[in-house]
Amino acid sequence: MRLRNFTSKIVLFFLLGIFFYSCSEVRKIQKKQMLLHENKIIVNDKPSNIEELEIQLYQKPNSKFLGFKPRLQLYNLSKKNADSSYTAWLQKNPKRIERMTNLYSKKQVNRLGKSFFVSGYSNFFKRIGEAPAVLDTSKISKSKIRLYVYHFNRGFFDTKITSKVDSLKKRKAKVTYTITTGKPYIIDSIFRKIDSPIADSLFVEISNKSLIKTGEAYNKNNWDEEKKRISTEFRNRGLYHFQENYIKIPDIDTIKKQKNKLNFTYNIGNRIVKNGDSTYTEPFKIYKITKVNIFTDKQVKEKTVGIDSTSYKNFNFYSSGKLKYRPKALVNSIFIEEGKLFSDHDKTLTTRSLSNLKIFSFPRIQYVEDASGNGLIANIVLTPLKKYNFNVNFDLSHSNIQQFGVSGFMGVSFRNIFKGAEILDISTRGNLGTSKDPSIKNNTNAFFNILEYGADIKLTFPRIFFPINTKRLIKKETFPTTTFLLGLSKQTNIGLDKENYNSSFYYDWGLNKDETKKFRFDLFNLQFVRNLNINNYFRVYKYSYDTLNELAQIYPPSSNEFFDDNGNLNLPGGAVEYINQVVNGGIPVSNEEDFKTINTIGERRKRLIENNLILSSSFSYNLSTKRDINDIEFYNIKAKVESAGNIIDMVAKQKNEPFSDNNKRTLFGVEYAQYIKTEFEYIKHLHIHKKSSLAFRFFGGIAIPYGNSNSIPFSRSYFAGGSNDNRGWQAYSLGPGSSKSINDFNEANLKLSTNLEYRFNIFKSLNGALFADAGNIWNTLDNVEDEKLTFNGFKSLRDIAVGTGFGLRYDFGFFVVRGDLGLKTYNPAKEYSQRWINANGFGFSNTVFNIGINYPF
Repeated sequence: MRLRNFTSKIVLFFLLGIFFYSCSEVRKIQKKQMLLHENKIIVNDKPSNIEELEIQLYQKPNSKFLGFKPRLQLYNLSKKNADSSYTAWLQKNPKRIERMTNLYSKKQVNRLGKSFFVSGYSNFFKRIGEAPAVLDTSKISKSKIRLYVYHFNRGFFDTKITSKVDSLKKRKAKVTYTITTGKPYIIDSIFRKIDSPIADSLFVEISNKSLIKTGEAYNKNNWDEEKKRISTEFRNRGLYHFQENYIKIPDIDTIKKQKNKLNFTYNIGNRIVKNGDSTYTEPFKIYKITKVNIFTDKQVKEKTVGIDSTSYKNFNFYSSGKLKYRPKALVNSIFIEEGKLFSDHDKTLTTRSLSNLKIFSFPRIQYVEDASGNGLIANIVLTPLKKYNFNVNFDLSHSNIQQFGVSGFMGVSFRNIFKGAEILDISTRGNLGTSKDPSIKNNTNAFFNILEYGADIKLTFPRIFFPINTKRLIKKETFPTTTFLLGLSKQTNIGLDKENYNSSFYYDWGLNKDETKKFRFDLFNLQFVRNLNINNYFRVYKYSYDTLNELAQIYPPSSNEFFDDNGNLNLPGGAVEYINQVVNGGIPVSNEEDFKTINTIGERRKRLIENNLILSSSFSYNLSTKRDINDIEFYNIKAKVESAGNIIDMVAKQKNEPFSDNNKRTLFGVEYAQYIKTEFEYIKHLHIHKKSSLAFRFFGGIAIPYGNSNSIPFSRSYFAGGSNDNRGWQAYSLGPGSSKSINDFNEANLKLSTNLEYRFNIFKSLNGALFADAGNIWNTLDNVEDEKLTFNGFKSLRDIAVGTGFGLRYDFGFFVVRGDLGLKTYNPAKEYSQRWINANGFGFSNTVFNIGINYPF
């Protein structure tokens, strides 16, 4: 019966598709007109689908989706002049006007013509639809010219292009462009004609990096980039007055005796100087910086009194009243220096560095020729931001646990707090929520029964704050910063009601050229997590309780004191005591697997109710070739190494505090974590065709406990599933290994994950995606011994879960909202022969719906 219903749905969908497609695509065009159905490009007798060639065509067919033209069909559903048709319909029958006027007012009758049901829907279909691509022969001619120019600019000077229009059925047409390129013209010799001697000598210095090379085909794109390169190099080497337009069109001479070869000549003229209404030319010259003036507020330049001035290392500071900044702090952000050659690069670095201080708005840098005419005076004009900045935010939220929540944030920033461009941020945050979760006790019956609040203090220095000089290792052009952070947070009626205290001290720096490199070194990151309500454990981890309760019915204790009136393990004492009795042999469990399950539940409870003390150091590296938010093709590499517990271990051994119940060392009565952790992530985005791309991600991470730890703290472990991971599973519900996700929140210390996503445009801002996610988590080199949960070499790779699915994304410009439907395609929790999905598994009830903001990777 199920198969019959499934088949009927497929047939119905297919018939509806045929009906929709059969609606005439040419109903909106005139009888003598033809609809452009296809453009075909043939290059040297071979069909081509190169996107760059398709872009050259002035006219393109209507967009398609899965072979259909939905936007054209939507447009065809509209009426040409819906409001005029309505007026004609009214006037056709005078009694109709009379009847409608009796029912409505005259104004309402007229307004009805502009309503959605009369004309509004037509305008809506026109707006989201696409007008028919009517064949236009004049655009074919323009397309041929553009195709010729495209190939000519790439060295194919003998290109020939023809076009042909083929009539298809149902008044449709196909246009074929046949291109014969011939052989490209190769650069045989390179010459130069440069009028200014200084420019000529500089050209020789930089010629080894030229993009125009002998033996290669001429390419106008290379020439455009070469002009930018020459101009940039000249302006970074002192030629203040040089501009790209001084590089004239090159002389390109074909060699008659040598077919398909040419000579290339650079043409760079002298500087053009305006003197009143007349102009004259003179050779370029190199300029040096002879003076650097820094105006700490923009009004200083216009003032003549009340100005304070000071000098520091050949920098001149001017301010209204007493200088509010330490000169050294500002000089660290200025790369324009007295005695150096003029350089656009130094100007850019200075602008970026001063902006990064976040105490000034965008700086203004001006150059003025000095009296000698051979030097430049640099005037750096700064506009201070307000010393204090307040930020208040409120938000409404909803989650599986919290039915309704109100969160708020309030922060204040103090700029230039110690007159060295430091920034002090103080913030508080809080959340009030209501929840019907059974793990939450609400003795007062208050509507808001869960609470979370916290506060942070962050101090940022715009330099490396270290007792040893690090300028040779970390140069100032990497914009280094030092940050010290203190924070605390507390939860009430959320999980085990945690108190979280953290402190960190870290350095940031980076380089930004063709690719962006960022580094971060955490000198220390201290975290102390205190659980306040450990008696709530089995109410939070309900799956563990249900499993334990089922086994307690199979292996009951001799006394009923462990059970409540309903025959279930009472909480919290009954469940905990039952575990202790089983582990210590007081309650016999005949099945070894059941004994392991009970023991595992007990061990996990001990681990998760323990307070955590973590002191770690880490180093992170991030390399990205993404320059702009709209970049389609780029790659990103992230790597991190973290070590925890070594310093605390040395201190604990000296203090000689008593060992814990787990026979582990403690500091201030708390077991401390000791482990080493490393992660690697690689992301690659490839542009496929038009508005489609392919995105790939690989992630691998492992955390190995040692010394004082035989497991990893929950906050430092890995989980799988969710909207940014394997979308066939909900967060925390996948793994470890081939286990059946025996815990409410499954985690482990090893993770491997890959994602592949094909992204394409449906229409306008609506995009689609087809994805395949693979990965899992395992336990390794820790205290877990169950083979289903542990990584046991290459054979464990067969436990990698695979989820596939389809997603929709709507691009609002500044963020993207996405929804993904994921399906468990290969489920390692099942028996080996049943892991791949079968026909019965393709149902909406078997999918996982994920909602996210922005792309998953």
